Amino acid sequence: MDSDISALRSIAQTYFDAAYEMDAEKFSSVFHPSSSVTRVGEDGDVSVTQIATWLAAVRNLEAPKQKGFERDDQILSIDVEKDLAVLKVKLQVPPRVFTDMLSCLKVHGTWKIVQKVMTSS
Repeated sequence: MDSDISALRSIAQTYFDAAYEMDAEKFSSVFHPSSSVTRVGEDGDVSVTQIATWLAAVRNLEAPKQKGFERDDQILSIDVEKDLAVLKVKLQVPPRVFTDMLSCLKVHGTWKIVQKVMTSS
């Protein structure tokens, strides 16, 4: 269990680094290729984006690091049940603050994010 928590904390740190640097390759390293990103869209409906499409959009975003913004990354919780885990994280990508629920599965012995559900303020 401790090794799982350590691995999940490592995923969260890579995720935070990727967001701060807007580094699609770093994001890709922690997401399973079949994962998706889910949120409430601007039209108020649920929006589901396949990870490849989301990563392509990330490649066109300016990084908070480039703008000189300070980081405020937080792991709010980690819940593990066998080969399933949920990471609840909070991070800044100014002007927004995101809260993300990252559903993870242990695939062939390695934890991967399989679903990102997000909201922002």
